[in-house]
Amino acid sequence: MLFKRLLCALFLLPFFGQAQAFETRATAAWVYDMATQTVLMDKNADVQLPPASMSKLMTLNMLFEALRDGRVTMDTTFNVSTRAKNMGGSTMFLNERDHPTVEQLLHGIIINSGNDACVVVAEGLAGTEDAFAAQMTQRAAALGMTNSHFANASGWPDAAQRMSMRDLGILARRLITEFPEYYPIFSETEFNFADRAPANRHNRNPMLKLGGGADGLKTGHTEEAGYGLVGSAKQGDRRVIFVITGLTSEKERAEEADRMMSWAFRQFVLRTVVKAGQRVAVANVWLGDAATVGLVTAEDVSMLVPALVQDGVKAEVSYTGPLQAPIAVGAEVANLVITVPGLPERRVALLTENAVGPAGFMQRVQKAATVLYARFAKTAEPAT
Repeated sequence: MLFKRLLCALFLLPFFGQAQAFETRATAAWVYDMATQTVLMDKNADVQLPPASMSKLMTLNMLFEALRDGRVTMDTTFNVSTRAKNMGGSTMFLNERDHPTVEQLLHGIIINSGNDACVVVAEGLAGTEDAFAAQMTQRAAALGMTNSHFANASGWPDAAQRMSMRDLGILARRLITEFPEYYPIFSETEFNFADRAPANRHNRNPMLKLGGGADGLKTGHTEEAGYGLVGSAKQGDRRVIFVITGLTSEKERAEEADRMMSWAFRQFVLRTVVKAGQRVAVANVWLGDAATVGLVTAEDVSMLVPALVQDGVKAEVSYTGPLQAPIAVGAEVANLVITVPGLPERRVALLTENAVGPAGFMQRVQKAATVLYARFAKTAEPAT
């Protein structure tokens, strides 16, 4: 039988209520709290849209993976083809005589948003940009980015170049967690290759100028896509990733990113709601040397809660029982389900607090007698 027990919300003191919803001007957006793996906002987040230069993050991922695998080093040099040199839009002003290092190309892509640098990387790793784009698409699918397809390495306008805001967020999370040794480049504000591009030396990420813990990742803009940004900021123990697109100007993009970051940090508070080893509930035991067993969590349970003092948090323990003895200590036998208005449900495994051995002979006899008596009493005809 499936047992569910509602717990008094007092064990999650203080009470919290639903956070004020964020109304964004972006056509699509995704906001994610990394500490608790909580999606705070989802607006058209799975719609395939033109990502513009934000898709350069996938090119960077491919280059980071090549560095990690030892296929290249930061000092490896690449040739510059005429095709790369002739790329329009934002560039780091490479020419065919240059032999930029991987380190320089990373800076050129991240800070200058160099389309030429992306083509150099694509051709250097895969031979051709078409082959590289196919590898990007394949790798994205393997990483769980199911709404991404690449036609080029730079985000140059193409009907086949599409990503969702959720996929861009997944990618940002990967770059932050998997490649911490390279992530600081995203917070650098200037790079001017060979002193050729003083006007294009500044990082376009508007959040870097505003502080507040912002330290990455990438802007994007085309006429079709509008203005977009994949951003991240860290304050205290929390890091937030936010992805927006479809804004009408650089000014609107900067304002929307600032508003969204402020909302994510100020409307939610990180709380430890259950301590490791704290008894959350008890479960009934069948034919054990104890009638019940305590249920605990293996680790502290921290979660985001809206920062408004109201009712709303609910907790429920769910398990199939009664549990059959013998039971080992630390056995995963139940789930703690925590519901906060406006946020995804949180499920946490509950473990047995101690071992429960089988009942002795006399205990089993007594239990059998109790069950038989209960059945007899239930089915006996009433006296007339």
